[in-house]
Amino acid sequence: MPKTSARLLSLLSLLQARRDWPGALLAERLDISQRTVRRDVDRLRELGYPIVAFKGPDGGYRLDAGTQLPPLLFDDEQAVALAVALQIATTTGADIGEAAVRALTTVRQVMPARLRHRIDTLQVTAVQRPGPRPEPRLDSSVLLALSGAVHAREVLRFDYAAASPSRTGTGTGSGSGDDAPSMTPPRKVQPHHLITWGRRWYLVAWDLDREDWRTFRADRITPRTPTGPRFTPRELPGGDVAAFVAARFRGAGGSGSSANFGDWPCRGEVILGLPASAVAPFAQDAVVEELGPDRCRLTLGSWSWVGMAAGIGRFDTAIEVVGPEELKDACAQLAGRYADAAAGRPAAPTKLTDW
Repeated sequence: MPKTSARLLSLLSLLQARRDWPGALLAERLDISQRTVRRDVDRLRELGYPIVAFKGPDGGYRLDAGTQLPPLLFDDEQAVALAVALQIATTTGADIGEAAVRALTTVRQVMPARLRHRIDTLQVTAVQRPGPRPEPRLDSSVLLALSGAVHAREVLRFDYAAASPSRTGTGTGSGSGDDAPSMTPPRKVQPHHLITWGRRWYLVAWDLDREDWRTFRADRITPRTPTGPRFTPRELPGGDVAAFVAARFRGAGGSGSSANFGDWPCRGEVILGLPASAVAPFAQDAVVEELGPDRCRLTLGSWSWVGMAAGIGRFDTAIEVVGPEELKDACAQLAGRYADAAAGRPAAPTKLTDW
């Protein structure tokens, strides 16, 4: 059995994680008897934590709200996790950077001195990896509205902004993550999950008008109020949201889906003579699949075939072009240009179609 202090910390963490805890379930999670649970609850009450008991077949406990709490109790792992999460909040794509800094300051003030010192020594500098264009920021009020609808299981209505003119949209009805219809009429969906992918937020939902699963860019959503009636959630294909979203972005998400890789007009596939772990940090919105200890498959998009070939070359390794033929032709074209440059031959005029 854990020591009393460790048990109290674990018990308090559980009580903070959900509203109601049946006594039997607490005993099972902590691997102690229900009698010990009652004694530990009394000890927390003596420390000033407002824990109330509720009756019923599954009688148990809840941590009451609206009362001044004593200093927060965190174990070392929780303190580290909290400090890291708040310090890297600026890289999440949500416009919460300043609020995260204030939150860390507030939480730090109510931590015991030992843990304050631990998080003070953990300084993380969050630097976003540059992409082909600045990433849009997601307003925190939109984030709250979407997550609230997901939690309440309520039908959500919203306006959905089209992609900017500089992008090549996937069009209405696409199952990809950048589904970009016009602002009208409003979409009506059953929201299921709010996820992040490649520094962007997406809403995974069942589109009631199109009767199909869709992933929507959250920064393009303008929620309408009020929300609709409650619904019984459908079973997500495959049952796993991470696998479902990854499949959608790979273009294997079922009917109507297509990978967009940032709405690039060209999409290609190569095999690199490097481990996936070495390629993934620099792949941006491409998909990296491990093929062995020293090989991986890279599926990516670009604004031109020659641009894609040049980008692939930066990995400085053996390259096998899987397809399409346009990418193979671009590699040959680029190889010819480099050979001319190495030999000192004058550069030939570039055709506009190359770009």
